[in-house]
Amino acid sequence: ASGVQVADEVCRIFYDMKVRKCSTPEEIKKRKKAVIFCLSPDKKCIIVEEGKEILVGDVGVTVTDPFKHFVQMLPEKDCRYALYDASFETKESKKEELMFFLWAPEQAPLKSKMIYASSKDAIKKKFQGIKHECQANGPEDLNRACIAEKLGGSLVVAFEGIPV
Repeated sequence: ASGVQVADEVCRIFYDMKVRKCSTPEEIKKRKKAVIFCLSPDKKCIIVEEGKEILVGDVGVTVTDPFKHFVQMLPEKDCRYALYDASFETKESKKEELMFFLWAPEQAPLKSKMIYASSKDAIKKKFQGIKHECQANGPEDLNRACIAEKLGGSLVVAFEGIPV
């Protein structure tokens, strides 16, 4: 492990996304659909990246395709961690499950790739109960078919309301 710490706020956000309490419509709108985490400037702590989130209330208002918007928020030339609250349909039911992403694009500096890779366990330990993990090395790893495959393979018929 790299010795990198995980900020309390990162854990709080994960808990809020994971626990679906009976909420009022107003509380639901404030829930995070997606959030991106980065290393602090001194590379000692994993923190929430400022302004890099999508709220449930934004979907259909300012964000038409939440997954596409999420992919566009990832930096082209640096690594990130992210949580995405995926909604998808199988032949039997509609589901919502959290996905953990390690974004390590080809163009990212080697040092950045190394520290993000070696710090992944630190953040994953804090995210108890995540079923789906995705390491993406470029936009081609973040298409709907790839994500549907990770969520349940051929059982998944739609992701974010769009057929796969």
